Amino acid sequence: MEHIDIKTLDPASTVVVATGNLHKLEEISAMLAPQLPGMRFVALGQLGDFPEPDENGETFRDNALIKAEAAVAETGFAAIADDSGLMVDALGGEPGVHSARYCGRHGDDAANNEKLLANLADVPDAERTARFVSVIALVSRSGLVTVGQGTCEGVVGRTGRGEYGFGYDPLFLPADTPGKTMAELLPEEKNAISHRFHALQDLVRQLDGWTTA
Repeated sequence: MEHIDIKTLDPASTVVVATGNLHKLEEISAMLAPQLPGMRFVALGQLGDFPEPDENGETFRDNALIKAEAAVAETGFAAIADDSGLMVDALGGEPGVHSARYCGRHGDDAANNEKLLANLADVPDAERTARFVSVIALVSRSGLVTVGQGTCEGVVGRTGRGEYGFGYDPLFLPADTPGKTMAELLPEEKNAISHRFHALQDLVRQLDGWTTA
C-alpha cells in the first residue's frame, strides 16, 4: 500500500477512510467523489500504523462511529468508517455485530460459517431469511456525524458455494440474484446490490453542502 505523508494533505479537502483495504477505499471514493468534488480520499493505513479502537458497540452504528471518530482523533482529518454483518431472523438477529468473531475468534471465516450452519441445521429453508447490514459513518473535523445505512436481503443456504467474496458470502443467497450465492457473483455484480452500496447511496443523499470542517 502506497504510503502518504500526512503533512502533505490539506485538512479542508481530505477524508480518511478508516481501513487498510484499498478495494474498500476505491468503492467508497467512487461513490462519494461525485458528491464531494475536490475531495481526496485516503486510507488510514496509508498514513501510518494507528492503534485499532475497541469495537465494543452494541450496534453497527455504534461501531462505525467508534472507528470514524478514532480516525478523526488520530489524524485531524474528517473520516469515514463502516461496520457491517449478517443478521439471521431465526437466530434473533445473530451473528449481528459479532459476525466477524461469531466462533469466538476474529476473522475465522470457515469457523464462523460452520457455527452458523450448525445453529441453523434444524431450520426449514423458508425460515432461513437473513440480511447483510452496513452502516457507514462520516464524521467531520468538528464532530458532525452523518450516517448511511443499507441492507441486502436474502436467505442462508445449506452449503457454501462460490470463489469470490469473503465471510458469509458463500452461504448467503441474495434475493436480487436468485440461485446465486454472494460468493458466486462477480465483484461488479456484488457491488451493484450489496449492503455497502445501499448504505453509500443513503449517505450520498444526505451530503448536500457537507464540508470537512
